[in-house]
Amino acid sequence: MQTPKLFTTLPEAYVSTPDGMTIDAAGNLILACPNFADTSMPGCVLRISKDKHIEKWFDVPILAETGCARPMGIEICSCGDIFIVDNQGWSGDEALLYKGRVLRLGMDGDQIKKTTVIASGMEHPNGLRVRDGFVYVTQSMLSKVDDPTGKLVSCVYKFSIDDENIEVTNTLADKHILTTFLTENPDCQYGADGIVFDRAGNLYVGNFGDGAVHKISFNADGSVKENIVWAKNETELTSTDGLCIDDAGNIYVADFSVNAIAKITPEGKVTRLAQSPDSDGLNGELDQPGEPIVWDGKIIASCFDLVTDAGKVNTAHEMPATLAMLEL
Repeated sequence: MQTPKLFTTLPEAYVSTPDGMTIDAAGNLILACPNFADTSMPGCVLRISKDKHIEKWFDVPILAETGCARPMGIEICSCGDIFIVDNQGWSGDEALLYKGRVLRLGMDGDQIKKTTVIASGMEHPNGLRVRDGFVYVTQSMLSKVDDPTGKLVSCVYKFSIDDENIEVTNTLADKHILTTFLTENPDCQYGADGIVFDRAGNLYVGNFGDGAVHKISFNADGSVKENIVWAKNETELTSTDGLCIDDAGNIYVADFSVNAIAKITPEGKVTRLAQSPDSDGLNGELDQPGEPIVWDGKIIASCFDLVTDAGKVNTAHEMPATLAMLEL
């Protein structure tokens, strides 16, 4: 296995918890920071150049009702607009339950010129991808859905990028649900999380609690043809947080629970690339990786470093927050 290296520490004035990443048209790494570890910090987006210059780009527009925003999944459309998941309910604060949003930020240079709420009222929106005029969002929990098995149901929502002010119900009555998932693992009832497309247009979604990656294929009209468990190996992959893909079709998975990164080949073979013990991440360890991204010939992983419940290697949150790096 590889030994991860420190890519950079993150400014303590802006970041307590890093998460989702994307790349802008100029090739900069864009990092969403929900800052769950210190909620006095606004949820913000950083910009990191290839020479590791780090700057705060903007604070994410808040929901007036709650006074905050907690950005997680993020992607920049070819049109230049930024799509962001605002997962307010992740903190567990009952007052923030069902306050999640999907936002479209119209940019004028470095400034936000327009904020559009695509969807609101979401329980636990998490990962996000934009493709062919649609935005796909994982919702890790649908607690209102009472499955006969008693197990957790989660889903992927599909919205048009031009949709506005959709109020979801977090039930199976929502017409924008693309497909659903059932998390079988009774010890970790947490569902759809990481999300990525391959070049052929197949969609891959991590079912966190089951440590499984589903492959979703489509009919010509865009409806779901098949949703199958495509990659699962309990020895090599325990949990599935963020997903990314390289030019060869290999998928990289943040194994959040055990401080690891796994690789899945186009044939579905799972191999653990790197794993770290509990640490502060300052020597480059994978300190609870939440999201990987392929950038500038490397795999960069954001270290969430916050959750310490049963089944997690992580035991404490430490500052400063870090990004780790692996060879591609």
